[in-house]
Amino acid sequence: MIVFAAIVPHSPLLLPTIGKEHQSKLAQTLAAYQEIEQALYLAKAETLCIIAPHGPRYPDSFSANMAGSYQGTLKSFGDFSTTVKAKSDYMLIDRAHRKMREEGLPFTLTSSEELDYSYSIPIILLTAHLQNWKLFPISPSMMDGKAHYEFGRQLKRVLHAETRRVAVIASADLSHKLTADSPGGPSAEGPKFDEAVKQAVQTKDPNHLLSLPLEVIENSGQCGYRPITTLLGTLENTNYEPKVLSYEAPFGVGYLVAKYNIG
Repeated sequence: MIVFAAIVPHSPLLLPTIGKEHQSKLAQTLAAYQEIEQALYLAKAETLCIIAPHGPRYPDSFSANMAGSYQGTLKSFGDFSTTVKAKSDYMLIDRAHRKMREEGLPFTLTSSEELDYSYSIPIILLTAHLQNWKLFPISPSMMDGKAHYEFGRQLKRVLHAETRRVAVIASADLSHKLTADSPGGPSAEGPKFDEAVKQAVQTKDPNHLLSLPLEVIENSGQCGYRPITTLLGTLENTNYEPKVLSYEAPFGVGYLVAKYNIG
């Protein structure tokens, strides 16, 4: 069953081993991450279903990594000491794959022990106290938001049928085009996208995102649209209470942390 859900960013600067001098500028995000970590522990999550945007992606198929175990490093960011390890919930992944295929949804399995940073950063920041948990890593496709929302709806049916306690986490940075200091420079669409995400969370209405014009999605320089729309699909017709814990953009990239308390 789904017992908890959240949206978190995956900036490597959140780790003191990489962004030590930037920790004060990310204080709100780090405090919100701590709240999510505590809530995960209290929810007694046994499986983390993390939907992250930077793994292998297919044009017309969603995918899950079904390796026996996983390992990630942050060497590409200059951190040679940190290693992330996780056990695979391969039985759940297999059941999800079979069910999706029965429903006619395009869902592919890959197998790689390597985790990229969009999985590793949330794992590091969310599992300090969590015991005996397993990972279900999902990669979105390149299809539109409505397809991802529908995929999330079908994923919910699988997860709710499980006896294991599952937390669904969208690993998602928002616009990279908010200000002149942004990595992609400023754009009018950047703030519009971030505001639509906040509205979708606060009002419990996914149409704030699903109705966004394509040019806003593409020109905002985001990487979180598909993970977030998938997560929202898993929450459809669920009794939950959403809360935006923090939103800041000290480096011109939108970082939002939100939690969903599920009743």
